[in-house]
Amino acid sequence: MPETTAVAVAVCQFAPTSSRADNLERLAELTADAAGRGAKLIVFPEYAGYFVDPMDETLAANAEPLDGPFVSTLTGLAGEYAVVIVAGLVEQASTADRVRNAVVAVGGDGVLAVYRKQHLYDAFGQKESEWIEPGALAEPAVFEVGGLRFGLLTCYDLRFPEVGRLLAVAGAQALVVPAEWVRGPLKEHHWTTLLAARAIENTVYVIAADHPAPIGVGHSQIVDPQGVVLGGVGSAPGIAVAAVESAAIERVRAANPSLRARRYAVVPR
Repeated sequence: MPETTAVAVAVCQFAPTSSRADNLERLAELTADAAGRGAKLIVFPEYAGYFVDPMDETLAANAEPLDGPFVSTLTGLAGEYAVVIVAGLVEQASTADRVRNAVVAVGGDGVLAVYRKQHLYDAFGQKESEWIEPGALAEPAVFEVGGLRFGLLTCYDLRFPEVGRLLAVAGAQALVVPAEWVRGPLKEHHWTTLLAARAIENTVYVIAADHPAPIGVGHSQIVDPQGVVLGGVGSAPGIAVAAVESAAIERVRAANPSLRARRYAVVPR
């Protein structure tokens, strides 16, 4: 029987602001707290480095390159606490008036994976594409922690099952979802339903960190491959920790070999 691999993961639900310095200070505090609880992978929300609501031209003014202070600070924290950190940042884009909505996975030695949001939030009365440059249809963004493979997607991407499926096909055993899931009618229901659906259909864990109320719905969660919530936060800021275990994935896939039984592939359009 193969040896069981387990990694403690944390979702950190907090409300980023327009102060980049304050956001970095809060990230440091939460990283210390989560690492103290045993987490080896610590997940923060989308736009963790800089956020304004509604979006405006200050996004471009506060955008950073991947070798900027935000990622450098995360690298230092990851090295200090011997963890991997996932967080969203506003990245400089190909033109000065737009930015990329990026997510990075960072260890003590630097960046492990980068994902740039592919499906922009032009829905429910919002227009993210006015300010954001969509990410290219690149290879799935995956990285490893403690012998387990994790894959990155962001917020609105959750509504597109192909994104999660591509990551699962690329070997991801857990999907990591930094988000700013905006509040609205039925939005909390959509959020929790889609987190469970992506876990069940791909027989993977889903690790999702959102903004708290009043802007986000909150309810950051760690969901197992059968859609069961192992740990979560309500609508206020907070941290939840749970274990991702290879044995659980193997048990679920032995009983429900849906990935192996599928008859369709996913291709870009």
